[in-house]
Amino acid sequence: MDPTMVRRDQLQIDRAYARRGVKVIAVSSGKGGVGKTNVVANLAIGLAGLGRRTVVLDADLGLGNLDVLLGLAPTFTLEHVLKRHKRLRDIILPGPHGIRILPAGSGGLDLTSLTWEQHLVLQEEIEWISDQADILLIDTGAGIAPNVLFFAAAAQETVVLTTPEPTSLTDAYALIKVLSREYSETRFRLLVNCARSPEQAAAVYRKLCRVTDRFLNVAIDYIGWIPLDDYVPLAVCQQRAVLDLYPQAPSSKAFGQLARGVAKWETPSLPKGSLQFFRPRSLTSV
Repeated sequence: MDPTMVRRDQLQIDRAYARRGVKVIAVSSGKGGVGKTNVVANLAIGLAGLGRRTVVLDADLGLGNLDVLLGLAPTFTLEHVLKRHKRLRDIILPGPHGIRILPAGSGGLDLTSLTWEQHLVLQEEIEWISDQADILLIDTGAGIAPNVLFFAAAAQETVVLTTPEPTSLTDAYALIKVLSREYSETRFRLLVNCARSPEQAAAVYRKLCRVTDRFLNVAIDYIGWIPLDDYVPLAVCQQRAVLDLYPQAPSSKAFGQLARGVAKWETPSLPKGSLQFFRPRSLTSV
């Protein structure tokens, strides 16, 4: 989607939704295969364990696999919603530990780049979640495709996931650069996955900041790291989240710590860029 159209035709925001203080958090990555869906699933379970009503929107349209990761079998998906065959309330699935899932379709090539009309359908439907959740997690696709950029820009918070691999770090910078320059995004949060030590994860953050400080006008908040852990693929093979199946695993403890930190985030008092699904209360009360 043309960013100028986004800036010109920003979504109309439901004031009641904003007043309820629902947090909308997108988890994105510049590169595929960094464990983004796994991170979203475990973060959701961790937040639910803290008493937060958590809904996860699988926004990897066309290649969604959150339901597969959690062993769920949806009858209907977001594809049916976007075609106006179903409503969000018709497709939502119960997940482990009380989380709820809005599954994406798989193999639908016509959903890889949504039209403006489909964006409006989603915006109209997503307001229903205002009575259903304290936190909405959005599992975006990877890269800089239009759908990824739309969901990352529309969330109140964008978490960029990377690993210590140089290609992953380079692609994370590319994602931040596009969101900054094309969508006026100024705030990001960084999570490092599959790190071997806290020192390695911190070094990844410093490398990224050296580049963004030089070339971009953005702020990046380091929110932690998830260790490389053999229990993670074991859980994936059993279609379970590692936090659910192996709660004492090193990665599970890290996900618990991450969830405690995220649960303390305040709803931003100002929008982070040019587009958001739901504006903060200070703006919607004007």
